[in-house]
Amino acid sequence: MLMPRQKVPNLVLPLLDGGTFDLSGDAAETGTVVCFYRGLHCPICATYLAELEKRTGDFAERGVKTIAVSSDDEERTRAMADKIEAKSLRFGYDLSLSTAKEWGLYISTSRGKTSIGIEEPALFSEPGLFMITPQQTLYYGSVQTMPFVRPHFSELVGALDFAIKNDYPARGEYTGAV
Repeated sequence: MLMPRQKVPNLVLPLLDGGTFDLSGDAAETGTVVCFYRGLHCPICATYLAELEKRTGDFAERGVKTIAVSSDDEERTRAMADKIEAKSLRFGYDLSLSTAKEWGLYISTSRGKTSIGIEEPALFSEPGLFMITPQQTLYYGSVQTMPFVRPHFSELVGALDFAIKNDYPARGEYTGAV
């Protein structure tokens, strides 16, 4: 399990349009929002990522970079980026399932074609949303066991305003006996 205020696993992935995303060198002033999504087969992910695309500028105003990540290959990732008409949101692809597990993501097996007629991969990770500090430590994290009920980006933007203004620390850091 990832722990607040502790270093998260590094994340190195190819980016659409070339280049490589390397979390350890992302160099965002306030941090990086990493949004793990299920893949092209997920219609809820498309809606969710479209909202993140709309909010990417809001995050950037606060010194926060954004990236959407899945285990899809480049072709399926391109199709998702095109589907949501991404212009600002970065997309990383080819997430290994072992890396997904290091991040605490749940792994699901295919159930065939989804409601939009796209085949699920044999194995894929379920969603997770993380705010990572410039020091590569966990500030905020949320993981889901299925595609439903995800954190709202508008709430995360508002929370960042409060956290920045008040120098609010990451919470949930206690690991001692209870």
